[in-house]
Amino acid sequence: MYRSLEYGDTARVTKPSDSVEYRLGTVTDVRYSTPHTTHARRYTLRFPNGDERTYPATIVKRATRADDRAALEAALTKAAEAVRDACRIAHDYDADLSTGTASLLRRLVDLASLRLGLTLIPTNPARPHHRNQDGGDQ
Repeated sequence: MYRSLEYGDTARVTKPSDSVEYRLGTVTDVRYSTPHTTHARRYTLRFPNGDERTYPATIVKRATRADDRAALEAALTKAAEAVRDACRIAHDYDADLSTGTASLLRRLVDLASLRLGLTLIPTNPARPHHRNQDGGDQ
């Protein structure tokens, strides 16, 4: 069943074209196809930096903070994999570069752990572990 977004709902642009559009926006205006319908034609979103932009309804999707968390987990996991691979290459290329890359990977793993409770294993970051609030593994 189709249900249009309403004022105050949070949403995201499906194909972001700049850094603002990657962020979660709040619906501030809805324009309908006709005065007597609930089928939205356009949405105006306000982003955290204060920008307001209007988009066709077809390129806006409902999103929540939980969606942000999932996206962050995926992005940090992908970044950890890339930095891990760079560490392996840097090890044979340059000792200083290897040390710096390993430090970057350690900081990335620590950030994921401290801010999201996500345990990235540096040797295999593609399989993150989630901690419960009491610190135990799920």
